[in-house]
Amino acid sequence: MFRISQFMRELAQAEETGQWPVASRRGTGKPPGPVVIWNLIRRCNLTCKHCYALSADHDYAGELNWREVVEVMDDLKAFRVPVLILSGGEPLMRPDIFDIAQRSKLMGFYTGLSTNGTLIDREMADRIADLGFDYVGISLDGLRETHDKFRRLDGAFDRSLAAVRLLRDRGVKVGLRYTMTSLNAHDFAPLLQLMRREHVNKFYFSHLNYAGRGNIHRGKDAQFQSTREALDRLYDRAWMAAWEGLDEEYVTGNNDADGPYLLRWVQRRFPHWAATLRERLVAWGGNASGVNVANIDNLGVVHPDTMWWHHSLGSVRERPFSQIWTDTSDPLMAGLKAHPRPVQGRCGQCRHFDICGGNTRTRAQQLTGNPWAEDPGCYLSDEEIGLAGGLTPVRQSSSPIFIKEVPYAHAA
Repeated sequence: MFRISQFMRELAQAEETGQWPVASRRGTGKPPGPVVIWNLIRRCNLTCKHCYALSADHDYAGELNWREVVEVMDDLKAFRVPVLILSGGEPLMRPDIFDIAQRSKLMGFYTGLSTNGTLIDREMADRIADLGFDYVGISLDGLRETHDKFRRLDGAFDRSLAAVRLLRDRGVKVGLRYTMTSLNAHDFAPLLQLMRREHVNKFYFSHLNYAGRGNIHRGKDAQFQSTREALDRLYDRAWMAAWEGLDEEYVTGNNDADGPYLLRWVQRRFPHWAATLRERLVAWGGNASGVNVANIDNLGVVHPDTMWWHHSLGSVRERPFSQIWTDTSDPLMAGLKAHPRPVQGRCGQCRHFDICGGNTRTRAQQLTGNPWAEDPGCYLSDEEIGLAGGLTPVRQSSSPIFIKEVPYAHAA
């Protein structure tokens, strides 16, 4: 996750005081254990076009039971995992979700809920508020017509927006989550307007990653120019919010080129802070898959992140998560944990490699079969990454293809 607002607030303070905040220059304070996104259930009441879990509205056999979940939580706590994001499928369809969340809170985990929001009525909103979730993310893929098409359910937008309002009115920290493709890019600006109109203080902008139905539909991925225009809008918005002292948070995910692109944004507007920002971005370190973010699926299988459901690192039913996560005998995990990572092509030659860490590896693996090939989702030009010639290269097609392993997974 790339925390745009964090850097913008530091920039705003630097502009106001003439000095970059000292505390922020000491490092990023990365957690002792990874953030764990836990897909507790695969069942979902929706069949979204970009779902990384290929979820559907039926039960899936073999999911972790309460006793197994408790054992895993104990191990995660001992391993100093700081954050649990409870996800699915649709996590609110799991009967013991509130028991799990309550235990998570009592154990001291920062506890988030990732949901499509369509099941949240007044009673459900009361339960969520009473339990004290630290954050609830609700996905909106556009305005009414667009969102309902993506979610394949008429009325999904109205139900999700109603959930946002119910939680907001109960004091729950709630945010909007949006995955941009060429089919919904036109609704990005209106969604930002909706965010402010509804007094929602967090917006998560996700780039499409090639996993699950997102892999099937990757031919619909937003073109690079559209991505750049969207990020310019997002960075401008985040900057003004920081400068005006608004309680708004903007983050992106699934494309770590966003870090170098922010540096470019600052170089054009605040060149005197570019060198300091670059230090901060290097400290951030870019892609965290297999290092500072982890995934456990509904069957207890561990993955480097939620977009790697087609690659198993082992099962918590066979050995503890803590042992699986520290085992680098798996070539993918060894590469993800390496410094530097063994990336190739444009990524390996990029002047900003120390910022983005080679970006997400899933797209490269899905397109070429090689997880260390250049990321086809990088929207930076050759000139911007320091390659000779200054010409945008001929990029590999992102038309849908299928390699040996095809992932199945979700996005709430």
